[in-house]
Amino acid sequence: MALPRVLLIIPPLTQLNTPYPATAYLAGFLRSRGYEAEQADLGLDMILRLFSRAGLQEAFRRIKAHRRPWRGEVQQFLALEDSYLATIEPVIAFLQGKDPMLAPHLARPGFLPEGPRFAADGRPGPGPFVTSPTDNARHRATLYIEDLTDLLHETIAPHLSLNRYAEQIMQATSSFDRIEKALAAPLSFTDELLLQALEPHLLRSSPDVVGLTVPFPGNLFGALRIAQAIKARRPATAVVLGGGYVNTELRRLKDTRLFQYADYVTLDDGERPFLCLLDFLAGGRSQTMLCRTFVLADRQVLFRDGSTEPDIPMHELGTPTYNGLPLGRYLSILDSLNPMHRLWSEGHWNKLTVAHGCYWKQCTFCDVGLSYIARYEMTPTDVLMRQIDALIRETGQRGFHFVDEAAPPAALKALALRLLETDQTISWWGNIRFEEAFSPDLARLLAASGCIALTAGLEAASDRLLRQMKKGITVDQTARVAAAFRHAGILVHAYLMYGLPGETIADTVDSLERVRQLFANNLLQSAFWHRFTVTAHSPVGLNPATEGITILGPAFEGFAENDLHHADPDASCPPWLGEGLRTAILNYIEQAGLTVPVQRWFPQTVPPSRVAKGWLTRALADTVPEPLTAERRCVWIGGRPVVAAEGTLRTKIILPTRMEDFSISVTSNQVEWLIDLLQNATPSSHRADRDYPRLAEARERFPRTGAQGFDRFAKTAAWHNARQAGLLLV
Repeated sequence: MALPRVLLIIPPLTQLNTPYPATAYLAGFLRSRGYEAEQADLGLDMILRLFSRAGLQEAFRRIKAHRRPWRGEVQQFLALEDSYLATIEPVIAFLQGKDPMLAPHLARPGFLPEGPRFAADGRPGPGPFVTSPTDNARHRATLYIEDLTDLLHETIAPHLSLNRYAEQIMQATSSFDRIEKALAAPLSFTDELLLQALEPHLLRSSPDVVGLTVPFPGNLFGALRIAQAIKARRPATAVVLGGGYVNTELRRLKDTRLFQYADYVTLDDGERPFLCLLDFLAGGRSQTMLCRTFVLADRQVLFRDGSTEPDIPMHELGTPTYNGLPLGRYLSILDSLNPMHRLWSEGHWNKLTVAHGCYWKQCTFCDVGLSYIARYEMTPTDVLMRQIDALIRETGQRGFHFVDEAAPPAALKALALRLLETDQTISWWGNIRFEEAFSPDLARLLAASGCIALTAGLEAASDRLLRQMKKGITVDQTARVAAAFRHAGILVHAYLMYGLPGETIADTVDSLERVRQLFANNLLQSAFWHRFTVTAHSPVGLNPATEGITILGPAFEGFAENDLHHADPDASCPPWLGEGLRTAILNYIEQAGLTVPVQRWFPQTVPPSRVAKGWLTRALADTVPEPLTAERRCVWIGGRPVVAAEGTLRTKIILPTRMEDFSISVTSNQVEWLIDLLQNATPSSHRADRDYPRLAEARERFPRTGAQGFDRFAKTAAWHNARQAGLLLV
């Protein structure tokens, strides 16, 4: 019997600059197992149909056909219809990188029609970031697209947003009622475009199975609209739902109405459930032997998990593939000139995973018991390198985003060394924990391998709250790690929360002051602050009494369960605090307002910060140098050392780097020891064992006086300059 044909779909809408990676991961895996797996990004297809001359022409026709009186701003858009129709396709081509020579034209006021977004451009001043004509053009083109999105959202496309779809329907989803009502309503204009985009993919691939990834709440309605259409047009096609939203919110699924649209709902990593499902559809196993899959049987929702096969290990997952996704048609938008913030919206990033899950998994606010956190496994470095090579060949792109929950220091160190050994040039960023293991030397090694940015959760800039949530870090430690990255030239973004159990207004103000100092000293380049929410699968949600809080609901009504309302008698964090935090961060990421007292950002009176103005200076000064006896290996990232002048007593050595040369002077009997150390510590493809010299062994081999002599040598300018030039201890 022929293997089932699979079509994997990204529903609207996550991001416009690069594909959400779920289908690329699963398509690569299924193809490695011999299945015919196609993929499509219907969110992108829908947007490109909308933002075309024909799409906008129809949109304006529908707006004008409405009998209701539109407010003045809508009337202004209608008056400029011809200007929008004339400019939409050049703007889209420019944002796709197809027509870069349009930049001077787009950057110049007078070409693009300017709506409310231009008037309310949120950038708080010129800031420190240099604006090229291309950046200015892309920013103006982004405002133009946002203006049109606002217009359509207000008039004929209420579901539309640039990074989510119909998310407003996803409020109060413990019951399926609201979603069912929305699905029963007539198609909106963007719904029509979405289903028009679906049809050619169905004709091209003629799938037996369609998989829909639902990573966020703002993807569910679009996924169900697609599923609804498939069931109407091709009822024999099996429809499968999976993804991050499903994994976290539908774990107690009971409502049978969902199965009018989907046949199967899978939980957690999709590879094993999908394999079992395809085997079942091909007649190779019974339904009871499915893996982590909800089905409708005997008019009730049943959870089938009889499979005894383990999850697919990281080294057997194959390589993600973007084949079938039109990488050249994605849009690079620019809503901020902040270099860290731009990573989320500009350009294509190949997505890979250094390690599955989290090695810490103790944070009380996190879903530490669910598989995406709990199952920790590193990808072998050799496998990761093969994936990197394959994706460069396939996409022609050398930018990589490692999408880990928390990439471990040891794995990143191994990856960095292998990249240097193989002379593989990539640019990469990813998510970590603010671990002290990320020393200044390790940060320099990561930077040398191509690391440009890192994101991490600080959560609360308060040691008391960090201890309470079992984060395993301190604010001072975070500052030192951020300083190590920044001194290595790596950008840093921090995720932050407010409204934590027991948090007071004073705690929040103090946290903002510490964050202000981090920004003012350029140790953070970007941050995002959101309100704490109790989730059903976190330790706080499972045992709220341990945090002194009470869960108020909502009551589970058979569909989704995740975000819980709670009461906290020990906290005083009113919602208006978030307004002040958001305003402050918006300014900080543009390097504005950094001398404003933090209490002035809030719309209501708050106490001044209790944090000392010199907190950060003291925190950075508390760094304790590692002893020379520490277990470290020597890695040399500089150029080949050159003996410049030999003397009777001392010899001059030049240590070249890509930016400058360092000159050191050592005694004649130290020359051979140092040259030998640097050569053995140099990453090279010729290294058979990859066994870099241990510091302890180098210390013992130091000439004549041995370890004691080395301890004196380590205090000299020669050793200091060698370390500056690129002799790392990692």
